[in-house]
Amino acid sequence: MKEKKVDKFFLIIIFLLLTIGVAVFISASLGVYAKNENLFKSVLFNQLILGLGCGLIAMYICLKINYKFWRKYSFLIFLGAILLTVSVFIPGVGWSHGGAFRWVKIGLISFQPVEILKFSFIVYFAAWLSWVKNKVQNFRFGILPLGIMLAVIAGVLLKQPDTKSFILITITGIIMLFISGVPMKYILGIGLGVMIFLGGLVLYKPYLQERVKTFINPGADPRGSAYQIQQSLIALGSGGIFGRGYGQSIQKFGYLPETQGDSIFAVLGEEFGFLGAVGTIFLYLLFALRGFRIANNSPDLFSRLLVSGIVIMLTMQSFMHIASVTGVLPLTGVPLPFMSLGGTSLMISLAVLGIVLQISKFSGRGGSA
Repeated sequence: MKEKKVDKFFLIIIFLLLTIGVAVFISASLGVYAKNENLFKSVLFNQLILGLGCGLIAMYICLKINYKFWRKYSFLIFLGAILLTVSVFIPGVGWSHGGAFRWVKIGLISFQPVEILKFSFIVYFAAWLSWVKNKVQNFRFGILPLGIMLAVIAGVLLKQPDTKSFILITITGIIMLFISGVPMKYILGIGLGVMIFLGGLVLYKPYLQERVKTFINPGADPRGSAYQIQQSLIALGSGGIFGRGYGQSIQKFGYLPETQGDSIFAVLGEEFGFLGAVGTIFLYLLFALRGFRIANNSPDLFSRLLVSGIVIMLTMQSFMHIASVTGVLPLTGVPLPFMSLGGTSLMISLAVLGIVLQISKFSGRGGSA
């Protein structure tokens, strides 16, 4: 099959999001600079050099690798990611922060294996679904394999704990199953089962109970569990229509927790206002729509499912972050793709988008805008 140029419109959307992300991240980091200059430099190095710099290199490398490579080694990639994620519990390898075991530290480099696990799940499930093809409507070839994969992933992630990543992976898997041809009645049944499971998880996990209570009544404990959402809403409201101006956020200086991560969209809304926030949301929508167009024009079932899974994962992550900051959903701690603190997340996101761009070269309308 003859290769064409990459989808330029999709590439432009990615770089627009990256440009906004870098600008907002640097501004949000000024709150850290006011407290600790050395930490500020470390954070910028991790995000801009390791995350953005290495991520762009990884994107270029993935752009040069034929997408069929990922199908060939999908099981080994998934197995390796599971083992790597389990290694967070190994003394001397994994390390914890705030009671959560989510990081692996090798020498001076630390990263979150779950970011690799998310991608490996998409690759392996896409490979599986493209292998079984029409048999996917059979319980044994469609629903059961997804259930087994999610059970393994749940055993690893919920122990960390990392509920948000498990939810993201689960939603992505269900939508991929639907795209592959599983009837809606089965999808609804799976969705109901997942909701029951998550409801039981909330009853079992006190920290999840606290988040749900805060979501239901955000004014109940404004100085405690509801402090973050209260400060986020203050930041968004004080931005008005046009915002305070770039770098002029007040909330990031000691008021808004996790300004570079969980609350970065609130900083964006305060500085760029309603118009800036809506414009950013519109860019994420364009990202999803163009991504699905690439998937729809992909040359085979594997590439279509692979692109769909990547686009679903990043889009869901974006809107979960925005919804939690604006109070539409309980606080999840989900980072905003291309913007939030997390060198590993940024690097892996750019790498997998290199795969999407590579597949767009085989698209029926690759390179057209």
